[in-house]
Amino acid sequence: MTAIEIIRKKRDGVALAPEEIKFIVNNFTSGKIPDYQFAAFLMAVYLKGMTKGETSALTNTMLYSGKVIDLSSIPGFKVDKHSTGGVGDKTSLILAPLVALAGLNVPMISGRALGHTGGTLDKLESIPGFNVNLNLTQYKSVIKKHGCVMIGQTPDIAPADKVIYALRDVTSTVESIPLITASIMSKKLAEGIDGLVLDVKTGSGAFMKKYEDAKALADSMFNTAVSFNKKVAVLITSMNQPLGTHIGNLLEVKESVEVLSGADVPDLNYVTFMLAGAMLYLGGKAGSIEEGAEMIKNLTGKRAVEKFAAMVKAQGGDPNYITDLRNHPKAKYRVEVKAGESGYIKAIDTFSIGIASNSLGAGRLTKEDKVDPLAGIVFYPKIGDYVTSGQVIAVLHTNNKKSIKSAEETVLSSFSFSTKKQKKDKLLVEVIQ
Repeated sequence: MTAIEIIRKKRDGVALAPEEIKFIVNNFTSGKIPDYQFAAFLMAVYLKGMTKGETSALTNTMLYSGKVIDLSSIPGFKVDKHSTGGVGDKTSLILAPLVALAGLNVPMISGRALGHTGGTLDKLESIPGFNVNLNLTQYKSVIKKHGCVMIGQTPDIAPADKVIYALRDVTSTVESIPLITASIMSKKLAEGIDGLVLDVKTGSGAFMKKYEDAKALADSMFNTAVSFNKKVAVLITSMNQPLGTHIGNLLEVKESVEVLSGADVPDLNYVTFMLAGAMLYLGGKAGSIEEGAEMIKNLTGKRAVEKFAAMVKAQGGDPNYITDLRNHPKAKYRVEVKAGESGYIKAIDTFSIGIASNSLGAGRLTKEDKVDPLAGIVFYPKIGDYVTSGQVIAVLHTNNKKSIKSAEETVLSSFSFSTKKQKKDKLLVEVIQ
């Protein structure tokens, strides 16, 4: 086998054998194949795609480029949830303690903010002292004691993914469905899980804006999980508007705790409870996703907050930030944004809302930027709502005064209005199980 021959085969649309995929990936990650040849391979995959078998083989090679965690010593079903990313998507912070409270183990390896979307790790690190960099011994200890743990990717988890992703990022091959699938699934399968619930977003604030693309990615990840004998369910959910009302790191922690306490945030609660319900269904705790969702809803309250606080404390964070929201500091500037016209909200450019939140400091505009845990947007309207001119539709939170005017203009320009009544956005688009 040679890199040239493998590139030529994939360029011509020929399916590669598992041994050929293993050859080119392992030799690239070890430095024996240069960047320019692997870049050509990535572009060939982007243009010609991969079969189910090829995608599974690529995932397998990336998975076993590092350690696969063994959690067999911990009794009970292990299940995780992964989202493809969105604006205001804080479901992991809510469902992890709730699912643990229901009797399942939730070992979660999460990511940071990417583009216009928020990152679970950045949200957790807005809690003073919270350590997302546990080693594998500590990881196992927390999951064994508390039933849930949330960390970042360690150096020995799917290391091939890191070097391959870095090259994808600069060769315009990030959007390839087989490459996305292998990247996500190699990390998730390394966690030591028995089951996986996937939340694939579609809409104006998603990476996969078209339903057809979201469906293709959902099918690809579903088929790959099945090929590894994992129980799996995929929910395709809407990201045509921010999820919940709070966008930004500590702001999202606050809203998560409120939901854990029993607050009714209709869209956020529905999506979170359905995802958690799917986790209970896979783990044999519920007869259906809907039944599991109802069980999870009934677990909100003081015990759910205490479960989250216990995990936070176990990972070095200040549990008082969870048990008493009055401890949360506030950004220096809090500016109300008021509607410039009246009408029914027809559409929201959710991508722009995410960019506006980042510009206030909640995310990174360049890789050198530091995230401000206090920055973000409290965003009230939903598609179908009627707003009047002068009504407060958002509150900007920032410590950077220079960013306010631009963010305000972006928020206002993100709306499309109609004089006619509009339908509410459908939150759950499809379930694959």
